[in-house]
Amino acid sequence: MHNEILTIFDEAGNRTGTAPREVVHRLGHWHETFHCWFISKDQETLYIYLQLRSEQKQDYAGLLDITAAGHLLAHETVEDGIREVQEELGLELSFEDLIPLGTIPYSMRKDTLIDNERAHVFVYHNPYQLEDFQLQKEEVAGIVKVKFVDFRRFWQGEIHSLQVNGFQVDPHGHRITIQQDVDMTHFVPHDADYYTRIINGVEAILLTSSIGAEGI
Repeated sequence: MHNEILTIFDEAGNRTGTAPREVVHRLGHWHETFHCWFISKDQETLYIYLQLRSEQKQDYAGLLDITAAGHLLAHETVEDGIREVQEELGLELSFEDLIPLGTIPYSMRKDTLIDNERAHVFVYHNPYQLEDFQLQKEEVAGIVKVKFVDFRRFWQGEIHSLQVNGFQVDPHGHRITIQQDVDMTHFVPHDADYYTRIINGVEAILLTSSIGAEGI
């Protein structure tokens, strides 16, 4: 994985070449990623889905994160990013079913990791049940969902904890039900502005789609 070759960019988004993933993160080169956020509606209540990162992950192990996400390799297009959903969640989606939120540039730093991403972000209206998810154990340990209205209030600083519901796969492959309160320490530390743009994007989609904006 760390020998993957990524396309690199300058701050203006101009392609400047390629580099191995380890070098990209060590030197802080801008590079492309694919983010897919699942949402669903149940009895007029809107939910947003989070993945629980595997404890085997080198970075941010065991934290809550984007439903499915990953790097785009140098030979890949944005459309190829759909493989991240298939690999991590075991679900067959069509790229045409995704709703684009645009490209969001953002940065994260952790120890020697400098992660400067040009994230191609999408939303997917999820028809699947939690039992349909087949997780890639090296990457994903569980899937939870949270009420969107609470997710919004949480990232706007109105509340300081969230109730998540879903499942986690234990080391023996058994699914364990999750129902717990989480706080900021349970999340991958994406910039708050990133979460705000996701929330605003989802709300804009709801106002113009058949999903409807009730419950947000």
